[in-house]
Amino acid sequence: MTELADKVGSSVVRVRSRRGFGSGVVWSEDGYIITCSHVVGRAATVEVGFGEGRRFEARVVGHDPYSDMALLKVEQTGLKPVEVGDSDAVDVGQLVFALANPFGGSPSATSGIVTTAKASLGWGPGSGEDVIVTDAPLNPGYSGGPLVNASGKMIGLNVAYANSRGISIPINSVKGTIDALINDGRIRIAHLGIGTDPVSIPEHLAAEANLDQEEGLMIFEVEPDSPARKAGLVVGDILVSFAKSPITGHNDLYRLLTKDIIGKPIEIGVLRAEMLIKLTVTPTENETQ
Repeated sequence: MTELADKVGSSVVRVRSRRGFGSGVVWSEDGYIITCSHVVGRAATVEVGFGEGRRFEARVVGHDPYSDMALLKVEQTGLKPVEVGDSDAVDVGQLVFALANPFGGSPSATSGIVTTAKASLGWGPGSGEDVIVTDAPLNPGYSGGPLVNASGKMIGLNVAYANSRGISIPINSVKGTIDALINDGRIRIAHLGIGTDPVSIPEHLAAEANLDQEEGLMIFEVEPDSPARKAGLVVGDILVSFAKSPITGHNDLYRLLTKDIIGKPIEIGVLRAEMLIKLTVTPTENETQ
């Protein structure tokens, strides 16, 4: 464990912004560092602290509040990037270590096991993705640090601690987000302009509508001049399908709101007054990031 902490620790840094502090992980030798979006907030620059008291200003290249990831860049070379593993190979019961550098000096570490390899929480950080859940404690300052396996390979990015469980974004999801941030500086996602809550669909109503599902998303808000408003969606509608795919929860919808559908007409199905109706919505690009 000592050797592992020493091996990975040199790739773990402190990230300090006006919002507070957290940790980050060296992603490349030429100065890219990954951390959590909630650590950096809306800051354009943050302070990054390495071992031996070294401090550098880092530029915030971009961030994705939906997955709670951010990409930083320091003008330094010769950094030691973390070794990346494969989160698809993570198993329940596997030994894991969470590392952090909340003080900008020696790394801090906790350990535990994977309790759920793929969990769809539908709330909070990483709500649009499956996450890794462990019983490794995540102390203050651990957000943005790496979750590693017994070989010291990063398998997740630590984002939250709730109900005595650590929540981490799988590294395979991190890779795609970071690539997009390096190329575009932001994550392009489709926007509908609705607020939703998961609801159960009564069995008799599902049968009458010929639905083979027990859940949907009830719309409680429709933004003015939004794609949803233009499509005719109203408060109280229950969204049950999008692009001919069943919608039973937030994750089902989030996964479909990709940049590929921006500006394209999409068929949606909603339950309204005990009737299933079809509408067409044309998503715009989310401009709030």
